[in-house]
Amino acid sequence: MLTIVLVVFVIMLVPLVFYCLTLQKTLNRCSPECRAMNPGMVWLMFIPLFNIVWQFIVVLNMAKSLAAEFQKRGMAEDPNPGQTLGLVMCIGNLICGPVGLICWILYWVKIAGYSSSIAAPPAPVTA
Repeated sequence: MLTIVLVVFVIMLVPLVFYCLTLQKTLNRCSPECRAMNPGMVWLMFIPLFNIVWQFIVVLNMAKSLAAEFQKRGMAEDPNPGQTLGLVMCIGNLICGPVGLICWILYWVKIAGYSSSIAAPPAPVTA
């Protein structure tokens, strides 16, 4: 019985690791002056109970970081990239598991897309 529980736990943990890697990579791709939080701070989502509040902080800081990076690069994007979906995800995780899970996947895909769009170094500014 314990073996089954451990296997299920590991299977559930793997997507969370890749999710945090995506968030960290996205923040790493933002220039340091545009980051609203240190990229390594996303791993605090592994702290039980603390992660309930921390997920909101990560979503808000991710939106601030991406907005600043997009503005710096002159890229036209949402003024708060991913923030609305991220907050719906956080609230869904607290209130209704299936809604939170669906929004979590959508948020993950959206952030990965933003990460891809800033993967290239910013174009040099010519005056």
